[in-house]
Amino acid sequence: MITGKKAAWEDSIHGTGEAFLRGTSAGCAGCHSGGGFKAMVAAGQRPDQVEAGDPNPTHQDCRTCHQIHTSYTSEDWALTTNAAVPLYAFEGASFDGGNGNLCANCHQPRRAFSLTDGLVDVSSVHWGPHHGPQSAMLLGIGGAGAVEGKPSAHATMVENTCVTCHVGENDDHSFQPNVASCVACHADAENFDINGAQTEVDAMLVELRDLLVAKGLLEGNETDGFEPVVGKYAEAEGAALWNYLFIANEDSSHGAHNMAYTKALLEASIAALQP
Repeated sequence: MITGKKAAWEDSIHGTGEAFLRGTSAGCAGCHSGGGFKAMVAAGQRPDQVEAGDPNPTHQDCRTCHQIHTSYTSEDWALTTNAAVPLYAFEGASFDGGNGNLCANCHQPRRAFSLTDGLVDVSSVHWGPHHGPQSAMLLGIGGAGAVEGKPSAHATMVENTCVTCHVGENDDHSFQPNVASCVACHADAENFDINGAQTEVDAMLVELRDLLVAKGLLEGNETDGFEPVVGKYAEAEGAALWNYLFIANEDSSHGAHNMAYTKALLEASIAALQP
């Protein structure tokens, strides 16, 4: 049982790659290092309040999310935290999704869309929400422009939110969403593209991407990905760029986390860039 979870975790994004090495930096340690996350939660801090890097960063492993080797009882499988999470980029906003709160500590934007002297200042290729804004998307916040969102059914009607869909009844520690978790509400679901909604979102993303590339706000290719072009832009153009990065590069759910809000942001952004 434990070895099966470990095997699945080892192939997950949390268990692979070298992003955890960024945990040596104070600004990254709270989310990139498993040990840094544990220390951050114990200190009652947010990711932007961590004052020291982790000299020995780790992947987000069993000890990150569970109370491993604390009591040496079954309580060691208890989650590190499931307290409601303030979304610190948005004053007054918080995420309260049961056990999914564990995830929201890091899966929230570090920045909100803003203007400087009336312009959008894209200061680097890393400009944007940075990173994992899924909790904000679920709540219908975090996008740019005048679009108003509201929490999706996945935020209000799914008990334990992220954990229900990405771990499920079988405790799948690959953290990949499973269609079996969808059928309680979508009885006929055979994949995640329910009623073609994700296909529609993907088509809109391509349309928005091409408009941004044509206007010189975005560059790249389908193989290596697309990133923003450094510069200062009018509010409407900058908002469209932010929304593309928010949806395509960061949330990456093809609309599943909040379909109505995703489509509204894309529609507004495409309209703003039309000649």
